[in-house]
Amino acid sequence: MGVDPADLNKLTTRDLRGRPSKVAAAAGARPWRPGGSLREFAASLPHLLAAEDLRAAAAALAAASAAGRPVILGMGAHAIKVGLAPLIIDAMDRGLVTALAGNGAVVIHDVEMALVGRTSEDVAAALADGSFGTARQTGEFIFKAVERFGDQGLGRAVGLALAETPGAAGSLLAAAAKRDLPATVHVALGTDIIHMHPGFDPAAMGAASHYDFRGLVSLVSGLSGGVYINLGSAVIMPEVFLKALSAARNLAGPVKDFTTINLDMIAHYRPLTNVVNRPVLAGGRGINLIGHHEINLPLLLALAAEAAEG
Repeated sequence: MGVDPADLNKLTTRDLRGRPSKVAAAAGARPWRPGGSLREFAASLPHLLAAEDLRAAAAALAAASAAGRPVILGMGAHAIKVGLAPLIIDAMDRGLVTALAGNGAVVIHDVEMALVGRTSEDVAAALADGSFGTARQTGEFIFKAVERFGDQGLGRAVGLALAETPGAAGSLLAAAAKRDLPATVHVALGTDIIHMHPGFDPAAMGAASHYDFRGLVSLVSGLSGGVYINLGSAVIMPEVFLKALSAARNLAGPVKDFTTINLDMIAHYRPLTNVVNRPVLAGGRGINLIGHHEINLPLLLALAAEAAEG
C-alpha cells in the first residue's frame, strides 16, 4: 500500500450508556388499533423528524386560529387539480385558512372547474398541433371579470364573477369572495395560457395583480403569531412572499414570531430558502413537509381541526 495500516487496537472507546444519542425507544411509533380516532393516530406516529413536524404544523394552525391570527395559504394550481378545493373551503369556514394567495394558474384551473367541472388538458397531445391552452371560455371569462371588477384586485374580481356561476360552490376564489376573505393572485406574464389569447389586456391584468401584491403586503404586515403556508409553488409564490415580507417590514416594522410551512412533493431551493429559512431568522419557525399534496394537506388540515377542537 505504500503506507503502514493503522493499529485499530489502540482506538479509544467509550461507554454506550453515557454517549449522547438522538433517538430513544420512547419516541418510536405505536401500532395502530383499528377503530381509533384521528387524534390517537396522530399520537401513534413517531415523535421524530417529519412526523413531529406534521404535529407542530397542525398545532401552529390551531393556535393561530384560536388567537385570531392570520393563516395565509399561498398556493400553486396543483392543489386544485388533485381535488383539494373542498378541503380548503372547509378550512376557510373553520378559521384554519383566513386568506388565499395564488399564482396565475390558480385562476385558470379554478375558473375551468367552476365553468365545466373539469380542468388540466393533455399538454403533450395538444402542444403538437398548437391547440394547447386555447380553450376560449377560460380567457373570455377572466377578461370579463377583470373588466368588471378589476379595480378590486384580480383574485376578488374573478371570485365575484365566479360567485354568479352555477359552479360557484366548488370554487376557491368564489368561496373567498362570498366569505369576504382576501384572495390575491400574482401573475408572471407569459406563464398562463390566457396570456396568448385574443383580447388579453396586459395592462389591466398587471394592474389588478399589482393591486393584489399590495394587498398581500398588508396581510403579511400582520403575520406575527400567524402562519404562512406554501402549497405546491416552487418559484412564484416563494418569491412573491419574500418580497411582500420585506416590504411589510419596511413599512410596518418588525414582522416576526410566525410559522412558515412548505408543502411540496420534492425539495426545492426557493421554498426552502424563501419560505422555510430566511423569513423566520428574526423569530419564528419554518417547517418543511415533503410528500404528495393529496395526502399531506388533508392530514395537516384534519389534525389542525382536531387540535382546534381541544
